Amino acid sequence: MGERLMQIGEVSERTGLSLRTIRHYEEVGVVTPTGRSLGGFRLYTEAEVRRLALVRRMRPLGFCLEDVRALLHVLDQLPERGGPLPETDEQAYEELVTRLRRYWVQANERCEDLRRELGAAEDFARSLHGHLAHLLEAPVGSKAVR
Repeated sequence: MGERLMQIGEVSERTGLSLRTIRHYEEVGVVTPTGRSLGGFRLYTEAEVRRLALVRRMRPLGFCLEDVRALLHVLDQLPERGGPLPETDEQAYEELVTRLRRYWVQANERCEDLRRELGAAEDFARSLHGHLAHLLEAPVGSKAVR
């Protein structure tokens, strides 16, 4: 029995990506549908859904399309489900580790940047809440009109 195939609408629902975005990622070579239905609809496997979900998670971190492609290329070289690495020379292995580590470091740095931005945004929201609370707690006669 073959792997379950999904049409683009289900993939969109599962990944949170629009149909247009999924088609764009196909056009630029980030993902390739496994095939097409008799009616011509794109068909995707769970592996393509995971690939698109990974791309979706990279977007808030500001990775450009070239970074996405390069990281996917690195990940494509890794064995699935923790299996042994394919026969390769030590230099190729070290390069793979180095490239993957570089993306990990960049992702961590970008997460820290986002945490700082979120902290500043939360401080701003708290200050607005404080102003609102002050206005709502003030006696009615002391409210400025106009």
